Amino acid sequence: MYKARRRVALVIINLIAALIFVFVAMYLAPQVKINDYKTYTNTFPIVVTSILFAILLIVSQIVYSSKKTNIETEVMQTGATAYFTGFIKRLRFCYSLEDFYNVISEILELQADCSVLYIDCAANYTLYNSPNRLTDNSELLKKLETNYKIDWPDGVFFFGDDGGLISKSTHARGFFFVNNCEHFYVFNRYTYLFDTEIFPKLYEEFCRFQNRARIISSLSEISELSREWEQLADTQRSFLPQTMPDVKRMKLAAYFRPLINVSGDYYTVLPIDENKTFLMLGDVSGKGLAAALVMGFVMNTVKIKEDKENLPALIVSIDAAIKSMHLQDKYTVLFMGIVDTKQMKITYVNASMSDPIIVTRSPDGHRIKSLSSNCSIVGIIPLDESDITVAEQRLFSGDLIMMASDGVSEVMNDEGVELGDTEFYTDRIKRSADSDPQEFIDDLVELVMDYNGDKKLRDDVTILVAKIQG
Repeated sequence: MYKARRRVALVIINLIAALIFVFVAMYLAPQVKINDYKTYTNTFPIVVTSILFAILLIVSQIVYSSKKTNIETEVMQTGATAYFTGFIKRLRFCYSLEDFYNVISEILELQADCSVLYIDCAANYTLYNSPNRLTDNSELLKKLETNYKIDWPDGVFFFGDDGGLISKSTHARGFFFVNNCEHFYVFNRYTYLFDTEIFPKLYEEFCRFQNRARIISSLSEISELSREWEQLADTQRSFLPQTMPDVKRMKLAAYFRPLINVSGDYYTVLPIDENKTFLMLGDVSGKGLAAALVMGFVMNTVKIKEDKENLPALIVSIDAAIKSMHLQDKYTVLFMGIVDTKQMKITYVNASMSDPIIVTRSPDGHRIKSLSSNCSIVGIIPLDESDITVAEQRLFSGDLIMMASDGVSEVMNDEGVELGDTEFYTDRIKRSADSDPQEFIDDLVELVMDYNGDKKLRDDVTILVAKIQG
C-alpha cells in the first residue's frame, strides 16, 4: 500500500508538471512578439523553456517529498501497521534478551494480538514462547522444525494456516525471520492488513538487535575473566571510528589513550551529507567495566538514530539509554556538533564538557573561542528536550575545532597545578593551530606527557580535532 500510493503520487505530480509545461509551451510561447526577424534566433525560447522545465522539476520534487512523508506517516503509523512501527521504535533501544521479551509482551502480544515463538536452531533451544495454546501446540512445533531446518536461508518469509511456506502476505497467517540460525515466528491471523513495506524494516531492526545484544553479552562475559581484559578493550575500541572519513573541506584526526584497558571516553565522526558532518566526544563518570558499558550504550544510541541533526532528541535518547541500565551514579558529559562546511557554521550542544574550543585567526594572531556548556550532565537527572539549548558559531577557513576529555586539561605537574590553568596550554594550542590536525594532536599529547613528568596518568586522554579547509 505504501509503495503503491507513493508511485501513484509520483505519477500524478509528474503528470501535472508535464501538463503545465505543455500548456505554457503551446499557449504562452506564441504570444511572444518578434519585431526584428533578421536578428531573431532560437536561443531565447530554448533558454525560457529550459528554465521553466528546471523550475517545474524542482517544484515537483519538493511536492513529492512532502507527499511521500505524509503517505508514510498515514500508512505506517495508522491501522494494524502502527503496531509494528511502535515495535520497531522500542526495539531500537533493546540491549538484552530480557528487554526484547518485554517489548514482545507489551506490543506484539498485548496490543497486536500476536503469538511469538523464538528458537535458536543451532542450540536446539526455545528462547521465547508466548503463553498460549497456539505456540504450545507440539504438532505445530514439529511441523515448523520439519519445514524450516537449521540451514534455512536468512530473510523474511510468510506461512499459511498449515505452517507451510507461501509467497504472498495477503494469504498469510503469520511470518518469520531467520538470521544466524535463529528463527523468529510471529503468528497473526490478520497479517494481510500489515503494509508489506514494514517487514523489511522490522527484519533490519531485528538483525541490529541481535548484533547489539551479542556485543553487550560479550562485554559482560569477557569482563568476568581478568586475563581477557585485553579482548574487552578490543571489543570496546570497535565502537570507535577505525579510520577518519574523507569529508569535503574538512580534515580530521583523533587520539585515544585509556588509563586502563577499558575506558569511559568515546568519540565518533559521522558524515550526514556532503556538507554536514556529525562530531561527538564524551566522557562517562568513573572507570572500568561500568563506564565501558555506558560508553557502548551511548555509541549505539547515536548510531541507530536516523535524524542526527535533531541534537536535543539525540541527547534525550542517550539520557534514556543510560537510565535504562539502572547503574548507580553513572552519567556522561559530552559535546556533539554538526559542522556545515557549506554554510560555514557549527551547531552544537555542550553537555558540561569543559574543553571544546575553536581556534581562529585574527589580525593579532590566533584567538580561542570557547564552545560553552549549554546542557546539564546526561543520564542521572531529569532531562527533556525543552531543557536543551542548541547553540551556533560561525566558522572560517583555517579554523580548528578541538574537543578533548578532561584527561588533557586536568593533568597536573609536580606542584599540583592543572595544565588547563596555565599559559603553556593556551600558547601551545595557538602556536600549533596552523598545523595539520594530526600534527596538532601530536604536539598537544607531547605537552601533556611532558607536563605530567614521570608520574602515571590519572585519567583517560581522548582528543578529536577538525580543521576547516578553504
